[in-house]
Amino acid sequence: MASDAHFVDYVLEQMQGVGALSSRKMFGEYAIYCDQKVVALVCDNQLFVKITAQGQTFVDKAYEPILLAPAYKDAKPSFLMNEKLDDQAWLQELIRITANNLPAPKPKTVKKIKPK
Repeated sequence: MASDAHFVDYVLEQMQGVGALSSRKMFGEYAIYCDQKVVALVCDNQLFVKITAQGQTFVDKAYEPILLAPAYKDAKPSFLMNEKLDDQAWLQELIRITANNLPAPKPKTVKKIKPK
């Protein structure tokens, strides 16, 4: 089932103020970017946030357990945001921590055209 654009808009609204946020549709689902880094995926109208060591420490302090689940078949586990999706301040902090602890995106290489 493809994700709904309205759900993605809600997710971005919940993360507002963290950094430069954007989404990109991919195969009917969405990647969520913060400062040009993929921090989360939206699949089947569910938010999956990438796991980092610092993010895991933050999540471990949550009052209720956060589930780990793959966003799609054969994917690495991610934090599955259920009730915490509605806790804007908590989600913003998790996204901030995640973005700060992911490597910068690799610069895209420009292919040189060989003269004929």
